[in-house]
Amino acid sequence: MISETTTNQIAGLQLRSDRPLVICDVDEVVVHFTRDFEDFLGGLGLELDASRMLFSGNIREQKSNALIGPEECEKVVVQFFAERTLDMQTIDGAVEALHNIEKSADVIMLTNLPHEAGDARRANLAGHGLNFPVITNSGPKGPAIRKIATQVSAPVVFIDDSPGFITSAFQHAPDVHLIHFLHDERYARLVAPLDFVSLRTDTWEEMRPHVLKLIAGA
Repeated sequence: MISETTTNQIAGLQLRSDRPLVICDVDEVVVHFTRDFEDFLGGLGLELDASRMLFSGNIREQKSNALIGPEECEKVVVQFFAERTLDMQTIDGAVEALHNIEKSADVIMLTNLPHEAGDARRANLAGHGLNFPVITNSGPKGPAIRKIATQVSAPVVFIDDSPGFITSAFQHAPDVHLIHFLHDERYARLVAPLDFVSLRTDTWEEMRPHVLKLIAGA
């Protein structure tokens, strides 16, 4: 299921059907999320339990170590994006790599964050020189990826850090090349390899040439 907001944003894309396409996540792929989120949580007397995956019940109170409930967790995440999105900093190599990739492919950002924070996300990325279309999404990304990929007859690549979103893409758009980018080694240790991805990596230095190879059809 794709939200109406996401559907309308996808309808507004102006993709060239014969040009390769790279669909890229933002948090923990293009911009740092975890380190900023941990700093934000500290100001609320909270912290991450790094032995659990993000947003799987891993926010706890610093004093008691008690995990907070799902509703409170959601409120904290919404508050974080409302207050911090404009200030998020890029991951090493991301800006240069994406500019290099856009010479050979269209690039769009597919990001799961509150739709209300979409304009702040666009402004933040533009401030880093990344003026690509930004599609805000909620829930699994596979349906949105399928809807986008059907507009293109050339190779399509999807990059994300979430094993759930990567799996969703595989299920809904099996012809799309998948790259699993795991920048935070603490969470990378918790994620088993996915045998249907084209590459698993933690650096843009390794990912950039692989993307260029995929979009060239090599």
